[in-house]
Amino acid sequence: MEKRSTCCFTGHRPRSLPWGNNEQDLRCVHLKVLLRQEIQRLITKNNVTHFISGMAIGTDLIAAEVVLELKKQYQKITLESAIPHEEQAAHWAVAQREKYYDIASRCDTETMIQGMYTPDCFRKRNQYMVEHSAYVIAVWNGKPSGTSQTVMLAREKNRFLTMINPKTLEITRVNQLHMAQE
Repeated sequence: MEKRSTCCFTGHRPRSLPWGNNEQDLRCVHLKVLLRQEIQRLITKNNVTHFISGMAIGTDLIAAEVVLELKKQYQKITLESAIPHEEQAAHWAVAQREKYYDIASRCDTETMIQGMYTPDCFRKRNQYMVEHSAYVIAVWNGKPSGTSQTVMLAREKNRFLTMINPKTLEITRVNQLHMAQE
């Protein structure tokens, strides 16, 4: 898939999201609406057709579900799972594993970054996603984390970056002067 038509997602896990694991919380519902709008904007204004999810609990799986829902409306879009290591979901709670495997089974492609866990496998996954994407959507609270490292990498690589603050749900766009006008 061409980088110019690809967007990846990065964001916090439930422990750093104001609603935790409760996706019925109105703030999470609002985030899903914002993600849907941002993804649709990229599809319709910028011809983005390929999306990459890191498949972690929290933002990654939420964004993947939004893309899968939008595939009903936009048949040309595809979803790739970028999995840091084979055992990523092995120690998760049963409900989280079931959700993970359901989403993974509906992805168009899977990229396994490496077989075994190593301390840097998540960084390698994030690097893969940014390297293969022109656009990055980040759900980020501004604090140091794996998400912040991915945001910094996206900035270094001059990617079109959309950041959504999970606490305020405020959207900030960076490096988007050359994007199609809304």
